[in-house]
Amino acid sequence: MLQFHGVYNLYTKIAANSSFYRQLSCRQSLITTINCSYKVQYEDFWSHHNYIIYIIEGRRIWHTAQGSYELKKGSCVLVQKGACIVEHFVDSTFCVEVFFIPDEFISEVLKSKSAPIYKTSDKHHPVIPIENNEAVQTFFQSMLSYFDTNREPDPALLELKFRELILTIADNPANRELLSYFCSLLQEPQRITLQRVMEDNFCFNLGLEEFARLSTRSLSAFKRDFLRIYQTSPGKWLIEKRLNHALHLLTNLGKTVTEAAFESGFESASHFSRTFRQRFGRSPMAMRQQEAV
Repeated sequence: MLQFHGVYNLYTKIAANSSFYRQLSCRQSLITTINCSYKVQYEDFWSHHNYIIYIIEGRRIWHTAQGSYELKKGSCVLVQKGACIVEHFVDSTFCVEVFFIPDEFISEVLKSKSAPIYKTSDKHHPVIPIENNEAVQTFFQSMLSYFDTNREPDPALLELKFRELILTIADNPANRELLSYFCSLLQEPQRITLQRVMEDNFCFNLGLEEFARLSTRSLSAFKRDFLRIYQTSPGKWLIEKRLNHALHLLTNLGKTVTEAAFESGFESASHFSRTFRQRFGRSPMAMRQQEAV
């Protein structure tokens, strides 16, 4: 992963480019279909909403702080709000349906569910699989028809479709991890939310404004709550966390200096090298070579 480029908000980019991305919207939720070929191999983006994706054609790899997830034709997953690096396969066709769904809407729908759901774990993968059964396949196939007409469906109908999607996957006990994550949206204290956001996204080149939005706070509230939880400023915590992560990549995984910088959230290799030397007293290259001996 050798490219340095800006991290953009996927939801905002799609919503602002309706002429390029075929899309339908309802309240703060958004459905889109993406069908194109890519000229770049890696792409950094983040989203302040969870999103459900269904791969119609093609293959992509979602790289997150907790691991990499290969998605191919027929894959259906929920991607937690946050950042990722997506690996494209250049010039190959990729077709996908994407549903962006705010936490509030998911919680609202779950509260209307007659049978309760239960939290079975405090930890959830950033990319959570959804069983691709007949009901799921039928649902996504039915959504394609809404993109084949020039007339946009009534927002009330779209809201029903969003509800149908959540209830369909929540009604399947095989989606155990997803149900546990849904339950956490109903129960998760703000303290845990902020900590989870930071631990899951520190290695991406996000600014404090983006971290604040991911934790559903204003910037001032984010800084105040962060100081109370971590007893330090978010800027200092991020630098220390990213440097330690980069050190691990260099000395334990054999990453190059450029790879370590990119995969630790630094804006450039030069900024990384300068900050690394200030913290550890040696350059990243010297530290890497020392461990290789």
